[in-house]
Amino acid sequence: MLPWFENDAFPLYLAPMAGVTDVVFREICKELGADVMVTEFVSAEGIMQADDRTRKYTEFTDGQRPVGVQLFGADGLRMGEAARKIVEWKRPDFIDINFGCPVNKVVSKNGGSSLLKDCPLLESVARGVAEACAGVVPVTAKIRIGWDAQTVNAVEVCKRLEDCGMQAVAVHGRTRSQGYGGEACWETIDACARAVSIPVVGNGDIADGEDVARRRRETAVSGVMIGRAAMQNPWVFRQAKHFLKTGEQLPTVSLEERWELVLRHCRMAAESRRYGAERHAIMAMRSRLMAYCKGFPGAKELRQKLARVESVAAVEDIAAWSLTHEGSVGDCGNPSA
Repeated sequence: MLPWFENDAFPLYLAPMAGVTDVVFREICKELGADVMVTEFVSAEGIMQADDRTRKYTEFTDGQRPVGVQLFGADGLRMGEAARKIVEWKRPDFIDINFGCPVNKVVSKNGGSSLLKDCPLLESVARGVAEACAGVVPVTAKIRIGWDAQTVNAVEVCKRLEDCGMQAVAVHGRTRSQGYGGEACWETIDACARAVSIPVVGNGDIADGEDVARRRRETAVSGVMIGRAAMQNPWVFRQAKHFLKTGEQLPTVSLEERWELVLRHCRMAAESRRYGAERHAIMAMRSRLMAYCKGFPGAKELRQKLARVESVAAVEDIAAWSLTHEGSVGDCGNPSA
């Protein structure tokens, strides 16, 4: 068993999200209580071509462990070779295979959730990576419950993945056709968890500690994965752990503490040079800033200001403006991926 599931542990995963869960955001979520990290997905072909832009997505720090690097592709042999390269470069705690991404540019290359329509090919990919990593690092996978409502096959897919050597599977309770709309089907996630002997991690509509506790109580999952809720409220991990331990909600995070974290994130992003100059880093942060500030006093005007920021100083000025407004932070809940 993967060590983070031992002794009845119930790990909280930060879901991999393209353009969101970079090395900086993962560090913040780790500090706030996330147990297991997974990188943004990377293309196996990009790794094989030694593309520097692709390789930067595999970056992590030792403080973020246990951390896995997520790969996508549709060729088991090439995926296995790419996994070995990543293991040689980075020594992650595990390799994760993306069988769940619904984005057209991934699906059009026969990657992500498109493999849910072709179980033999999905098995070939999973087996190729598992064999390449055998005895070195464990391999896990992330799936959706099916391609559409007429082809919900997650239980069968989980069984096949277990047979192929996957040591855990994360199941997002929506079909590819749903995207991020509608409700996640936790009945299907529960059925997956009861059908296999490896850990199943549930993903979808986890917004707070009560959601985590309910899924632990009512299903057979071994952990949960939190995505979109963490974009607005990375404190969700700390809040969930407190609720699991005490049955009580922590006080709402103050506006001052929220802005303190927002500014710290901006400074860390600018200092990381991942996006180049500070201007590019802060421009890349714009959508993230809007997510952070949902429910803040003066939210409409805040969004207008944040849509134009190009420097840390500009964000600092907006924070100072925000903190002069009366009102309280709105509901910090947000549907998760």
